[in-house]
Amino acid sequence: MPAESVFTNIQIFRGMPAGQMLQIMDTGFGRALGVTCGHCHQPGQWASDAKPQKQVARGMWEMVRATNQQLRIIPGVPSAAVVNCTTCHRGAIKPVSNLP
Repeated sequence: MPAESVFTNIQIFRGMPAGQMLQIMDTGFGRALGVTCGHCHQPGQWASDAKPQKQVARGMWEMVRATNQQLRIIPGVPSAAVVNCTTCHRGAIKPVSNLP
């Protein structure tokens, strides 16, 4: 079923299967940033927008989506190459800017 028919306050994952949305949140967001659900959500009040991290995550998802849609036209780079949360975060809450 679509995420918005299973969960409330779905904004960026509308039309996506609910199971796929949970997988993205767990693997894409959680593991890439080294956090659990409680980082963005208030446990027991999952639809709440009280935590600013939830809005940041929405904005970051839009940035990643736009990057992958608009900039995957670099000559010599396979069209399968994409950026995702791990590209910058590498397991850290703040993007890693001093890679060796």
